Amino acid sequence: MRTLSKTAAAVLLLLLLAGCWTNKDINHRSLPIAMGISYHDGKYTLYLDIPEVTESESEGIQVISDKGDSINKVIDHISMNMESQVDLLHLKVIIVDREFAESGLSEGIASIVRSRHIAPKTMFVVCDEPLEKFFKHMQDRADHNNTAIYDFFQKSAGWSPDIAYTPTWRIFRSIHSYTHDVVIPIVKSGDTTIIRSVGSAIMKNGKMVGRLNNEETLLYNVFDGMNTQGKIEVMGHATVQITSSRIWSKGSIRDGKPQLRSTIHLKVVVMDKRGDPSPEMIKSELRKVVSERFEKIIAKVRHTEADIFGLGQHFRDELQRPQLAKWRTAYLPRLQVELQVKTIIRNTGNLKT
Repeated sequence: MRTLSKTAAAVLLLLLLAGCWTNKDINHRSLPIAMGISYHDGKYTLYLDIPEVTESESEGIQVISDKGDSINKVIDHISMNMESQVDLLHLKVIIVDREFAESGLSEGIASIVRSRHIAPKTMFVVCDEPLEKFFKHMQDRADHNNTAIYDFFQKSAGWSPDIAYTPTWRIFRSIHSYTHDVVIPIVKSGDTTIIRSVGSAIMKNGKMVGRLNNEETLLYNVFDGMNTQGKIEVMGHATVQITSSRIWSKGSIRDGKPQLRSTIHLKVVVMDKRGDPSPEMIKSELRKVVSERFEKIIAKVRHTEADIFGLGQHFRDELQRPQLAKWRTAYLPRLQVELQVKTIIRNTGNLKT
């Protein structure tokens, strides 16, 4: 009879212990995928989206809600009344309603960060409808897809370049920064899908002050340095896909006015063409489309005084700290931007030229 070596026996023991821990963890912990937070009349309402899973298959989701004076108090109250411990370290998405976002997330974000129960990389999302309606729709449509909200924001699953990607730590940083604001994705219940993207919320010091549509969000992602793989329609002549992007910017102060020179380097692939446009025509029209969309976004940035691109970072050598403290109100509305778009068409995909 053959006997196990000491190494093999040790590995087998570790595997058995890991299996026992996993079963115990599943049986005694509730692992929410998403948490919804609304704030009305001084009270917080929390919704926990907890997948219901058996050993054989997924069974949908369980939505638990409760109210209280603070986020941590509501979480404690939910845990007290559940048969299993609520583990928020596995939380993937935090969803707030639009009213809460417009009134300001500073206090809620501070509470979440101080609690240390939620990972700082957890995604933040604004819901464009009452959370009760949103979570009911999720529950009704969840049958065999109980992680839909998680998959929607996963870059390896359902995430699209037209959707903003904002973890909690970036919002916390923006609240305490003179020159950094953020955008947060906005979603609502889908008609034929579970979830639908309806753009992004422009946040200033943790407060929603404006919106970007999905096309503008794509350009925001490009300017923010994300390798988006996003597609842009070029004047009806072609559709190009961005394969890589690089941004160069230089800020200066002239006659008391901030001026920024930026160059976007894009490498694109032509996905399809209508007619027979030349590469130079596609490049020219792409530059025009990107420049026009960027100007619209900058106009919103000036109007809302929300520096979502972190443009003030390029003026830190030009302005003293007291001046930077007034960046959003004294300088950003007067910012002049000179944008150049340089494009390289790597190839035409599967098309012949």
